[in-house]
Amino acid sequence: MGTPSPYRHALLRRTPALWDIVGVIVDQAMYVDGIRLAVADLSDELAALRASASGFLWIGLKDPTDEEFSLVNKELGLHPLAVEDAVTGNQRAKIEPYEGSLLAVLKTLRYVERTSDIETGEVMVFVGDRFVVTVRRGVANPLDHVRRQLESNPVQLRLGPLSVLHAVMDSVVDNYELIDRFIAEDLTAIEQQVFGETDRADATDIYRLKREVLEFRRAAVPLAEALRRFPFLSYVGKGEKKVLPFFRDIEDHLARTNDHVESYDRLLSEILSAHLAKVTVQQNADMRRISAWVAMAAAPTMIAGVYGMNFRYMPELEASVTVGDFEVYWGYFFIMGLMAATSFTLFTFFRKHGWL
Repeated sequence: MGTPSPYRHALLRRTPALWDIVGVIVDQAMYVDGIRLAVADLSDELAALRASASGFLWIGLKDPTDEEFSLVNKELGLHPLAVEDAVTGNQRAKIEPYEGSLLAVLKTLRYVERTSDIETGEVMVFVGDRFVVTVRRGVANPLDHVRRQLESNPVQLRLGPLSVLHAVMDSVVDNYELIDRFIAEDLTAIEQQVFGETDRADATDIYRLKREVLEFRRAAVPLAEALRRFPFLSYVGKGEKKVLPFFRDIEDHLARTNDHVESYDRLLSEILSAHLAKVTVQQNADMRRISAWVAMAAAPTMIAGVYGMNFRYMPELEASVTVGDFEVYWGYFFIMGLMAATSFTLFTFFRKHGWL
């Protein structure tokens, strides 16, 4: 079967007003019967698609401004609230139905291996009558490979605009699962540091990983809630119901990832508590050791202080014993022996009770 006549001319024409926005429109194409076709005039192509009730447009944007996004919005007639979310950015993950369109906000994540940090971006997917618009913000989770995979699978593209939403969402959730494994490895390393023979962990490292887990939760948990509550069945058309099981599969993967993230958060709290407890115990042991040495030093100091007062009448200062023709003053040796005996007694006492 040949290409329908309303689309044949699309291979030869372009709309400079849209294609000349450098760095904003990443890609745009029309898909009929799962086959990619070039886009000419956006309004004419969209009207032809709606008249034939087959195929759809897919426009990909990257970090558009108000003016740049308005060029596309003027052709598609998106809902003002959805446009406001797309232009403002930094939205909570959600799926919102509007009159004639659907907006899905997905938080994208990127794991920075050098610093073990998680960077957050955003992808917004507008799904309407015979069109899809993807708006990406940040460097995380580029969508070019998603488009290539879909174009290599015409059967899935024939399911309509929701097939694009599924593919984008599936890519984002797959990336969540990848980052989930990275976080698990970092968590294992911290566990080994905290519960090893020598606690080499730093509370700052534990807290930073906990912050990254929280960043992960902010992206994944709201999306799981949106998938669970959104009535896809009432939104899709008769020809698009085949795509619904794919969304349930995403929901299952996301639920498993969220379970992992919840366990990481609890485990990190327990690891942090254990680390702080070990630090406190170590500090107490150090204080007991220091106190023992101070006590052993204080006893001789006290004795020396008493005999250093130079009182006139102190028997030990004048005490002596005659040994042959010599008179030996034994007070000095007595005091030194008393100091040594006192220190040895204290050392033995503290060692017996585990302070040294």
